[in-house]
Amino acid sequence: MGQAIYPKMAVVGCGLIGSSVIRAARQAGAVGEVAVADAKPEHRARIADLGLADTVTGDIAEAVRDADLVVFAVPVLAMGEAMKAAAPALKPGVTVTDVGSVKGSVAEALQEAAPEGVFVIPGHPIAGTEQSGPDAGFPELFQNRWLILTPQERDDAPYREAVARLTAFWTALGSNVEQMDVRHHDLVLAVTSHLPHLIAYNIVGTAADLEGVTQAEVMKYSAGGFRDFTRIAASDPTMWRDVFLTNREAVLEILGRFTEDLQALSRAIRWGEGDKLFELFSRTREIRRGVIAAGQETPEPNFGRDHRQP
Repeated sequence: MGQAIYPKMAVVGCGLIGSSVIRAARQAGAVGEVAVADAKPEHRARIADLGLADTVTGDIAEAVRDADLVVFAVPVLAMGEAMKAAAPALKPGVTVTDVGSVKGSVAEALQEAAPEGVFVIPGHPIAGTEQSGPDAGFPELFQNRWLILTPQERDDAPYREAVARLTAFWTALGSNVEQMDVRHHDLVLAVTSHLPHLIAYNIVGTAADLEGVTQAEVMKYSAGGFRDFTRIAASDPTMWRDVFLTNREAVLEILGRFTEDLQALSRAIRWGEGDKLFELFSRTREIRRGVIAAGQETPEPNFGRDHRQP
């Protein structure tokens, strides 16, 4: 194993993504020392039991002291306060990144709270499951998944080097790294992630509220499509509340387009326009095949090779 890309990494928030970053980075030899800050005592106890970190604390400043890389893996509305707590202890030259699903508001919050001499490079791994907590992570989560970086608009050599170093880190974890403007990122993710989650939450809620259909029947007779929706709708409620509140403009823009398309689909069903339905279903089938061909199915956790089972 070669020299670590970052001698010390601090992870703030150790749920699915945070714990997966640690597992993947250690498996790849990309980090040396690992420090974790987590607000939940039960998480800290579990992190210690699992041996995920060299130090575990509830104090963010303590965790990030002397770190070469700081990864914020907290809900997006908590990013700004977490950065403020970390700021006094950050050493010059440290790279600060995140794993949030929204980049515009997060980038602004991180940059506003960052002291001089710190390289803020927001990021977003396009990977995840509906599970949460320190036990949910696994090192293969980022394999062949896209990792989007949204660097600041600056071209000085030290910042470019920091971006290249962070790119090498995520590449070592198995990710395909791409750079995007923050606004474009938030629009793309509104289409590919945020709206699908909103639909899933809504349709599962609708099923639960239906008169004349009991909750027991909903669970007993769930077909494959509804089961997929319930999997998505089981995602962390705090994280997704924050996503919709912080990416409201892009989500509302895509939701408006979706509503128009849904009305057109409703008319096609009402008037028996089978050709329109067949055309849409054929196009969407090809998109699904393209997703599979691109290897973008989420990998299953490998319980045989790690210690995540309680």
